[in-house]
Amino acid sequence: MDPEEKTMLADLIWLQAVIATELIQVTENTSALLRKAAPPATCLEEHAVLRKHALAIAEKYRPGSGLRKHLEGHE
Repeated sequence: MDPEEKTMLADLIWLQAVIATELIQVTENTSALLRKAAPPATCLEEHAVLRKHALAIAEKYRPGSGLRKHLEGHE
């Protein structure tokens, strides 16, 4: 694999991790709107674990991208 292909693959992996973290947030927000209450605690705990794994993947390929700071601002 040439350097350009490696860079492209790393970019795609990073982007998928970003999409995953945002999708988790959209799911939580939608759930809260539909329930008119916060999602169940078990869901929030499981989402936190999933978000942590996706963030680790994103930071592996783009450390210092600002994603961690962005995610810390999610409510």
